Amino acid sequence: MKQRSDYTFKYNEKTGRHGWLRLTPAYSVKLVEEILHDNGLPRQKSDAGNLILDPFCGTATTGIVAAEMGLDCTLYDINPFLVWFGNIKSENFNADELEAVYEKTAHDLDKPEVPDETAWVPPMKNIERWWDGNTLAALAMLRSYICKEWGETTNHGCHNLLWISFARLVIETSAADFNHISMSFKDTTHRFNFKAVANIFLSILKMITDSAKQELKGHAKIIYGDSRVLNEENHKFDLVITSPPYPNRISYIRELRPYMYWLGFLETGEQAGELDWKAIGGTWGIATSRLQSWKTDNNNLSLHLLNVCDKIGHADNKNGKAMSLYVMKFFDDMFTHLSNLRNKLNPGAKINYILGNSSFYGNFVDTENIIKDTLAHLGYSDINSSIIRKRNSNKGLFEYRISARWDS
Repeated sequence: MKQRSDYTFKYNEKTGRHGWLRLTPAYSVKLVEEILHDNGLPRQKSDAGNLILDPFCGTATTGIVAAEMGLDCTLYDINPFLVWFGNIKSENFNADELEAVYEKTAHDLDKPEVPDETAWVPPMKNIERWWDGNTLAALAMLRSYICKEWGETTNHGCHNLLWISFARLVIETSAADFNHISMSFKDTTHRFNFKAVANIFLSILKMITDSAKQELKGHAKIIYGDSRVLNEENHKFDLVITSPPYPNRISYIRELRPYMYWLGFLETGEQAGELDWKAIGGTWGIATSRLQSWKTDNNNLSLHLLNVCDKIGHADNKNGKAMSLYVMKFFDDMFTHLSNLRNKLNPGAKINYILGNSSFYGNFVDTENIIKDTLAHLGYSDINSSIIRKRNSNKGLFEYRISARWDS
């Protein structure tokens, strides 16, 4: 079994809109295309079976792939930044307006640098780990320009592409190191002056505005909402393609935090902690402390789950109890999600979940079988799973495609 980087975010990096911003947990365009083709799509819009749902939107890969094929897709996310990003990423733009946005910005940024000592800098904790002082000042000046000339983020319009370009810029000029399952930091920060930052920004903006000229034949709509409830949409769906967070105790928003601070979607660390607590599988800061008093009232959880949580809780580690509760809450949340999902499915609807297993103190969490047990208990049929890739050098960590059908 290979690691299959073509099934990960790496495949998306040079694939049109899919390459605008990276998110390590994102799955690939290729994988979504394969699942759609397995289900006989695309077909004509007038045919049945074209209503697609992704209850864990992420960077909207499912929605964009569906729209590129002329299909319609509804997506949910609990993170307001990802909802905004997904809806802008799914928008059709006027090519002349895109050219005008790029040309004006390139002209404006070709002027001599004018220092702005009042330029706003986000209140990120340990911000000096991310950016050298000179770079930080240059980023703040560029952000000030975007605000003054183009305005803040809105729900639609070409100017939002400057903000997406800026979000990518803050990562490309940072000391963040992504040669890791989530993120770490390089030993030293980079030093960029304003002109260098502006040039990098323009190259990003050019790539994004060029790829935004491609028309999407279908439609993707991203809704702000909790995937456990899915109560904002009246439609029922025929096909679900999604990838929830994995039970691996990585902060839900850690990688997104710089985007969210710089673009105004986060103001405090407490808000970040609240998001981690609300998200399925999220635990960091506030979320970790709240686990200490969390209890499930679900008496129908998988025996596979109960057994592994008991082992994790009794592991020779001071965090064993907390991690046991974390794993329990993850699958308790997934149980609630899969239970309520039934109300959104047409008879015969097919669901496809991309999920990975995990390991805590030598105890493997058998995600595949725990989810299959949950599906069987909730009345789903034709439940299958297959390994699609090896996740890293650990022999026991894999990514699975778990599928089922809803007949009732």
